[in-house]
This record gives sequence, structure tokens and C-alpha cells, in this order.
Amino acid sequence: MDNISNVCSSDISRENGPEQIDSSSMEDGLVDAFGDLAALPVEVGERRPTCLRCRRPQKVCLCPFLPPQPLEVSTCLYVVQHPAEESRVLRTVPLLAACLPQGKCNVIVGRRFSEEKHPELAAVCRDSRTLILYPGPKSQNLEELVQYQKLGSVQHNVIIIDGTWSQAKNMFLKNSLFHLPKQVQLNRTLSSQYVIRTQPSNICLSTLECAAVALSILEQNDNIQEVLLRPLKALCAFQLQHGAQIHHSKEHLLKNGMYDKPMPKNKRKIKRMEKLITDHNICPR
Repeated sequence: MDNISNVCSSDISRENGPEQIDSSSMEDGLVDAFGDLAALPVEVGERRPTCLRCRRPQKVCLCPFLPPQPLEVSTCLYVVQHPAEESRVLRTVPLLAACLPQGKCNVIVGRRFSEEKHPELAAVCRDSRTLILYPGPKSQNLEELVQYQKLGSVQHNVIIIDGTWSQAKNMFLKNSLFHLPKQVQLNRTLSSQYVIRTQPSNICLSTLECAAVALSILEQNDNIQEVLLRPLKALCAFQLQHGAQIHHSKEHLLKNGMYDKPMPKNKRKIKRMEKLITDHNICPR
């Protein structure tokens, strides 16, 4: 810091005198000053040891709640994940991947996906066996789609978008590849067990829950759903025991007069919130 002070005071005195400023000496002084700053020791926080299987800190490892062996499934999942999800502490996708065999849960991170940059994903999207799990007017009920299929006759690929509801909607609309597979949705009545994160409505599910229900339908095995939800329930129970609060859905808060945030001024957002109250079958993507 002394070097910086000397350089500044020297420049001021030279402005009042007959001599011109020596730019080379000034640059040398700045280099020395910032070099001294760069040499200062940097405190690096130690990262907690992480379990290699469940990706949780070892002190709160959830492996006792995972299946002893990965579940045998014929379906292959492709989770396209918004980059913001990578930094979230309480993610569900690592738990999902830990329950399935290698290669059955493929995570691809990004916002935009093109055929040039993601040829493997593009090939999956063009595969006739591929489904994309995304609710909407064009979506077919997954149970209706597979009810006449013989078990194991079709080995499906399922694409799931991982992000907040607004992020998922943006990714779906702005990636033409995601419009190629058959669009499906879940019509099972199931309340989310992921109670430590706010959902838009009571019927909206986390990524792990969506995958659990979809796999149980496609594999025709309800036990899969129970096994996959076990670590999620354990995660939520641990967080609640250590100070976390139950997060009610935005729909629940609005209907019960508990929504304490300022109401939006944007007309589209107002209509979206009104739908949460009046439409019982909407999952607002």
C-alpha cells in the first residue's frame, strides 16, 4: 500500500513543476504495488469432505437410505440441468443418480442445446423411443401411453428439465430440440415430499419425484417410486430437525391468505397467480 501512496504523491508534485510525468516509472510503480497485493496470502476455506456416492457432506451422508445396489431399470434418463442448480446445496439429482446404474441417469448442464454442440443429446431427441416430461396442452398422460405396452418391449429415453419452474419453461420454449420427442405428463395425484423448497402449486414435484413416478410407470414397478423417495424424505427430515421450516406451495399460501410478498404488477404474472387459486390441475410451467 505504501508504494501506491508514493506513486500518487510523486505525480502531484510533478504536475506543479517544469518536468513532465515519467510514464514508465509510473507504470513500474503500479506494477510493483499490485504485485505486492497479489503476493498477500489468501485465506481458502476448507471444503467439507464429501461422500462420493450421494454427493452429500460425509457428516450428513444419506447412503444408508439409498438402495444397497443400483436399481435395475431399462429406461434411460437424461436430466438437462440449468446451471444455477449446480450451486444449490439441497439438490435432488445427485440422489437420483446414486440410486441408478451408471449410464441410466445422464446429467447435461446448460441453458441452450444445439445439434452442433450437443450431437448425442440431439440424437436422443430424434429417437422415436424418447419422451420429454413436460406438462402442457400437447402432453399425453404417461400411464395412458404405456398401458398397452408389454414390459420391456420398448426401452424408453426420458428427458427431464431440472431447474425452477420459470427456468424450465424458458429452457423448453427456447430449445427446438426439446420439441422433437413426444411430450408426456404425470396425472397421478401426488403431493410433493420436498417440503424444504417452495413449489408453485400443490401438485408440482421435484426432479427426483418426477423421475421416481415416471420410472415406476415405465418399469411397471411401484416399488421403484418408494425406493427413490426414501433418501429425499430422509434429507427433508434431517433439515427440519436442524432448523429448516416447512415450505408450503405458493398456491397454498395464496388460498389461505398467508402470502406475505408484494403482489406483482405485471398482468401476466397476476393471471398466473390467479390460475394457481382457481385451476386445481395446473402445474405452471
